Amino acid sequence: MQKLSTRRPSARAALAALLLFALASVSRAQDTGHILYGDLRVDESKAEGPVPLAYDIILYGQNGSIINRQTVANGGRFRFMDLQSGYYDLAVEVEGSEVTRMRVQAMSNFKTDFKQDISLQWRMRHAGRASSVAADAYKRTSSNQKLFDRAAQAMNASKFADASALLQQLVAADAKDYEAWTELGTAYVSQQDFGAAEKAYQTAADAKPTYAPALLNLGRLRVIQKKFDAAVEVLAKAVALPPPSADANFLLGESYLQLKKGSKAVPHLEEAARLGRADAHLRLATLYNAVGLKDRAADQYEKYLAKKPDSPDRKKLEEYIKENKKK
Repeated sequence: MQKLSTRRPSARAALAALLLFALASVSRAQDTGHILYGDLRVDESKAEGPVPLAYDIILYGQNGSIINRQTVANGGRFRFMDLQSGYYDLAVEVEGSEVTRMRVQAMSNFKTDFKQDISLQWRMRHAGRASSVAADAYKRTSSNQKLFDRAAQAMNASKFADASALLQQLVAADAKDYEAWTELGTAYVSQQDFGAAEKAYQTAADAKPTYAPALLNLGRLRVIQKKFDAAVEVLAKAVALPPPSADANFLLGESYLQLKKGSKAVPHLEEAARLGRADAHLRLATLYNAVGLKDRAADQYEKYLAKKPDSPDRKKLEEYIKENKKK
């Protein structure tokens, strides 16, 4: 991409200076209802005998009720539409048996696409029955696993204080359980105890520096707290991990914008857009418009509408595109 300063020397400064205007404009441009999507990847290299033709992806609400389910083949993509802000559980079933479950967070003041890939490995138990295990699943004792499961049930029922108490017991017994620390951080966030949540997420990241959920949640929390320098520090690590994360790039781009570093923000917003976050196109469009790069803004609005053809602002954006797109 051509740097802004190549064509307009003052564009970088103006881009950062008009950040607050841009963020407010983007918020108004969003429609309602989040999308949670991701790719299912199953390593079948160690499989003995037949492997499943497809997997059931099930989305649970906080109260444990099933919101929706989809059948996806290995390498396929699932997508759950029109979700409210909150916490959800994604579970994978094979032939009626649950093989993994993970907590996901879909929270934003405006409509956002959240990407959560699922990576599994197909193995054979000694008894000959096949099962899948999550690649990042922490191996804990049976007693600690019971605590973890009880905490998950409490979280699903929105009993966050109970979940916190259970998870505190768990990490007291095993301080290396990065999954439990991450869940504890989320329980604290749900109780608006951001200080304790930040410590829990940081402990999880220290226990396993490559555990993306801990890094992403810590970065998101620091953005909420407006600790943008600290957010950049952790999100820079998150974007370096495979697979590429749209959310991590989006949050890193936003953090750079808040720090008035527009030239560093743009590449991450572009990457977030490439990975599926349609609202990243809106951020870029609003920023380009603010500094007078209307042709670039029109291009970003056009890309946004290609991903969100049902946007309630479609007519207004189409008029902007018609007036400002280069011939």
